Amino acid sequence: MAIHPDDPAQNIFGLPRICKSEADLERIIEMVDSPMNSLTICTGSLASGPDNDVPKILERFVKMNRVAFVHARNIKYTGQYDFHETSHLSCDGKLDMYALMKILVDNEFKGYVRPDHGRNIWNEVSMPGYGLYDRALAEEYLYGLIEAITRHKKEA
Repeated sequence: MAIHPDDPAQNIFGLPRICKSEADLERIIEMVDSPMNSLTICTGSLASGPDNDVPKILERFVKMNRVAFVHARNIKYTGQYDFHETSHLSCDGKLDMYALMKILVDNEFKGYVRPDHGRNIWNEVSMPGYGLYDRALAEEYLYGLIEAITRHKKEA
């Protein structure tokens, strides 16, 4: 199992969300203390909760070896719980993607990482949120960050 956080992190139609914060993720992990009970850390979903410290959450659960999958995406707030997805570049959103990829490299993360969601760019016709071109750019951006971090570590 690799549960995905609620997206977005706020209540919808008055119904509470059950997987939206570090405390919720901790409770899920504690329910069944097994490496098979793991998490998908979706950076955008967690970042949609203004109080979530996404780098801290990622590092905590990666160090516990309880993260199977990382969905890397960036968001930009336009108000309390009001946000839109941006490019994956750190400068375009709330999250420092370099810091997130550094956590993965520093902790020798062996799980899966993929860019999550993509904007429709260059007149692409696709389902909203699943633009192929933007996700391809994001994948190369994330690989570039990982390569730079890894290289810097070896040279230090």
